[in-house]
Amino acid sequence: MSPLTKSTLLKYYKRRDIQEALIRHATNKEIGVCYGEGYGKRPDILTYPQEVLDLALNNATSFHCSEELWSNPLQINSTLSKADIGALRIGWDLVLDIDCAVVEYSKLCAELIIKFLQYCDVKDISIKFSGNKGFHIGIPFEAFPQQIKNVPTKDLFPEAPRRIALYIKENIADALGKRILEYEQNNIAIVAEKVKLPLPEILISTTNEEGHKITKLNVEKFLEIDTVLLSTRHLYRMPYSLHEKSGLVSLPLNPAALSLFEKPMAAPEKVTTEISFLPRAVSGESARRLLLQAWDYQIKEEKKEISTKPKDVDELVIQSPITEEFFPPCIKMILQGMEDGKKRSIFCVSNFLGKIGWNKQEIENYIHKWNTEKNRVPLREVYIKGQLHHFQPKERLPPNCDTDGYYKTIGVCHPDSLCSKIKNPVNYTVLRWKRHLQDKADEEEKGKRGRKKKIENIKNKEKKDEKTNPEADIETNQPPKEKSSEANSANTGERTRS
Repeated sequence: MSPLTKSTLLKYYKRRDIQEALIRHATNKEIGVCYGEGYGKRPDILTYPQEVLDLALNNATSFHCSEELWSNPLQINSTLSKADIGALRIGWDLVLDIDCAVVEYSKLCAELIIKFLQYCDVKDISIKFSGNKGFHIGIPFEAFPQQIKNVPTKDLFPEAPRRIALYIKENIADALGKRILEYEQNNIAIVAEKVKLPLPEILISTTNEEGHKITKLNVEKFLEIDTVLLSTRHLYRMPYSLHEKSGLVSLPLNPAALSLFEKPMAAPEKVTTEISFLPRAVSGESARRLLLQAWDYQIKEEKKEISTKPKDVDELVIQSPITEEFFPPCIKMILQGMEDGKKRSIFCVSNFLGKIGWNKQEIENYIHKWNTEKNRVPLREVYIKGQLHHFQPKERLPPNCDTDGYYKTIGVCHPDSLCSKIKNPVNYTVLRWKRHLQDKADEEEKGKRGRKKKIENIKNKEKKDEKTNPEADIETNQPPKEKSSEANSANTGERTRS
């Protein structure tokens, strides 16, 4: 049951400073209003402070907004083409979602990200408590260059923020594991206890620069810097909105004072609104270097992936959807239902099915059934529709098997003997499908040879019967010739002697 009573909601949302803070952040953004468990109509906007209280009076519990900036959010609808959506988009904010069951670990991660952004010369950095266990770190669109490589930056959504998120994630991974261990005084058992995972699951073996095998903390098993959520029309909780599960406020913080933050500071009655999240007044294009470096970094990774991509996927023409019996272990595990990682699972499964002959409607129906029947706590239907709206089958492969943040991180990588020979779940299915087709062809060929041999045997038998049949005697009505009397006598004598 939510700790937010109607009295708490109204007392909080009737505050003029809270209303104005929400309205300021809502400018040029699509708004989603949450009523306990579900959202109201989309698209929506917030224009006047009084609207906040009116919505709360009608049982609104929290307010969410888009990462994208729109010329007219109310013109957005699910029937628009990608080009039409692009024409309405005037920009996007980078918002990184850091999520961990242990808020102290989320805080350590946020501190490292802020330091890395500062190292990349970014000056306009915002951070806020998510309201429950994580943090949101943001960079306003105005801090990015107007274009890179002759392409308007506004048109690089969601690819640019995804590349930036991956670039940051890769650069802080080792340091984050060390920081968490230092925080727990190198007692890894305490980490395992806090994150509620077996010790072997949070350890990873690797080789250092000297070639020695070492064991490190595998942070990805329990802490997520979400990159998949950076997608068109994705909403995040607005600054100064309440959180249904915790009853706390999604509170903007001073990046320099993050280490001092404690969750009780986000209690509704203690909150003040001095700090903004993603203020539009920026100090030039301070995020230029970050964007350029992240873009080039991703290109290198893509080249590496392309060079190792097996050709089996494109060589086989798949004329009908390949069925579940040919799926790899990781996809089968996902389809049994997920506790954590459901959003990344949709990303993996939709692209996987799209590459093995499934059409868009089949994929949408399949994922809807999986979400409602297999997941103990299903994702909101509006989220799934948003993710699949612009999805096109065959457009891209799912993440490779060794891509950080996916199969191993969400606990579905349980390889069989074939897995060691492939780099992508699609290749697993294609190899098994080709083997199935070959076995089927061999069986048919074997059947043909069997039928041919049977026909030949019948013909040979008929010929043999013709040779042994005394047709001439029958035709002339002559009985078979008898042996001569001399021969009979000789035979009789021979038998007598013996």
